[in-house]
Amino acid sequence: MKPLCCSNKELTKEFAALAKFLRVIGENNRLKILCLLKGKERCVYEIEECLDLPQSLVSGHLKALKDVGLVDCRQEWKKTYYFADKKTFKKYNYILTNFLKNYEE
Repeated sequence: MKPLCCSNKELTKEFAALAKFLRVIGENNRLKILCLLKGKERCVYEIEECLDLPQSLVSGHLKALKDVGLVDCRQEWKKTYYFADKKTFKKYNYILTNFLKNYEE
């Protein structure tokens, strides 16, 4: 008999989403970007300047973070401002907490 984590399709989807999330945040510069966006929205230029990274690298990291829903953006004239999506953080916090709770028993 398969364990619940391997046979429950919803749980399997949740684990796949969690694995993707962990791969994305497992990169040092992405964690730094999330830290910068924690309390304030910023444009790419501000992030580049704070982290001393090229624009293309910052944009790639922002795309990866946006793909999993950790950041969102708004357009103002020619600038795009990025900010952390707190709902997504809460969602992944819940999923990860539930996953780790299974090991306490």
